[in-house]
Amino acid sequence: MRLTTFTDYGLRMLMRMASAPGRAFSTAELAEEFGLSRNHLAKIMQHLARAGLIVTRRGGGGGAALARPANEIMLGAVIRLLEEGQPLVECLGTGSGACVLDGRCRLKARLRAAEAAFLAHLDRSTLADIALDPSPQF
Repeated sequence: MRLTTFTDYGLRMLMRMASAPGRAFSTAELAEEFGLSRNHLAKIMQHLARAGLIVTRRGGGGGAALARPANEIMLGAVIRLLEEGQPLVECLGTGSGACVLDGRCRLKARLRAAEAAFLAHLDRSTLADIALDPSPQF
């Protein structure tokens, strides 16, 4: 299974925010730190804010911070949010059209079960479990 870059970058942002609770991070700061596009990170930040995972403030001293403690944010929920609309395979998506193997395919149920197991495993971990270690570079 491969996660989208949207999810990868979103997780990086959240891991960084979890390393310094209460501190606000600007999109520009995170983009520079990770060597990523500021515009792309801004879209991800908006998505996380709409979902209530982060809060954002404009102006001097503004930026984004976690909306609640990292130990209350389950990784499975984050992955579901960021991967929303990205099925594991096309036939598992909604409105994906007719499958030429429909009625004969024995793979689809196994893929659904594997995806459910993957997310269930992540439901047992929190953002606090993967927070970046504070280091002098931060």
